[in-house]
Amino acid sequence: MLRIHMSGADLSRVRMATRPDAMWETILSLHRLRDRRGSTVFGKWRRESRARLNGEVRLLSAVVPPRGYFPDFLTPSGGGAEPFGLDAGMEALRDTPEDRIRQEIGLLAGSATRARRSSGALPETLAEGRTEPLGRLIPALRAYHRAAVEPYWPHIRASVEADRAVRGRALLDGGADELLATLPPMIRWRAPVLEADYPVDRELRLDGRGLLLQPSYFCRGTPVVYRDPDLPPVLVYPVTHPGAPASAEPGPWLGRLVGHTRSVVLRSIGNGCTTSELARRTGVSLASASQHACVLREAGLVRTLRHGSSVLHTLTPLGAALLRGGAPVAVS
Repeated sequence: MLRIHMSGADLSRVRMATRPDAMWETILSLHRLRDRRGSTVFGKWRRESRARLNGEVRLLSAVVPPRGYFPDFLTPSGGGAEPFGLDAGMEALRDTPEDRIRQEIGLLAGSATRARRSSGALPETLAEGRTEPLGRLIPALRAYHRAAVEPYWPHIRASVEADRAVRGRALLDGGADELLATLPPMIRWRAPVLEADYPVDRELRLDGRGLLLQPSYFCRGTPVVYRDPDLPPVLVYPVTHPGAPASAEPGPWLGRLVGHTRSVVLRSIGNGCTTSELARRTGVSLASASQHACVLREAGLVRTLRHGSSVLHTLTPLGAALLRGGAPVAVS
């Protein structure tokens, strides 16, 4: 069980990450790649990603075991709600102090035999405080990200943005208490403690630092926090998965978007709305609003998540790009 103790000051400093974190998604996806569970969501992604990989998993497994602890420095935090993109994250990783690398790699000592078998002396040289092994680790992380994460980034970002819309709505409706109460079922808000299912017993005291909530596509089952309690407090938790990751490549369904009414519906969804709100904004019936939202969802332009007794529609990056006139969706 994880218990995060929050004061009134901490509650006032709860904030949502503005987008997915490239480093967290990269490391957590490595767990999913080696995990046989969740085949409905991750099965097709695993097959496609493995076909593009070329030995990176073997090297990275030396510092990212299939389960349990992995070094905190692999997922650097900027301390704010704006997560690192891949380039900034890699630079922060490269700048990790030697003593911190030595300390955190030392915690992997229990898996030294497996590490040597998988990639030679990488963990040992890092544990000695030598940073030149980062010259092997960082290119491997980049190559792995290009093969397993980058092709699916629009879908990952859409999932996180949809989750943010749900949490943001809860925050507007009932404040931070309501926001924390709507987190996934494995996380329970019992003021003043946020409890979560966790592999080990852990007490985390925020001491006025607040908490950053980071939704993650590749997080599964239980949330994740830094092992080092002195690092900026971040709670990484899984988003709801209505479907498997898909690319944003256009298909024949785009022809279904032709028409004034559906264009109005897409614009009206904007930063998120329920079906009832969509009907009011567009002046169509509830059934018609639901039908249009369904078509847009099938086209990959809209995501729909359930929020209490209603559903919440949000734009995907592809839908937002279409409204911007087809501007490209940046991977960050």
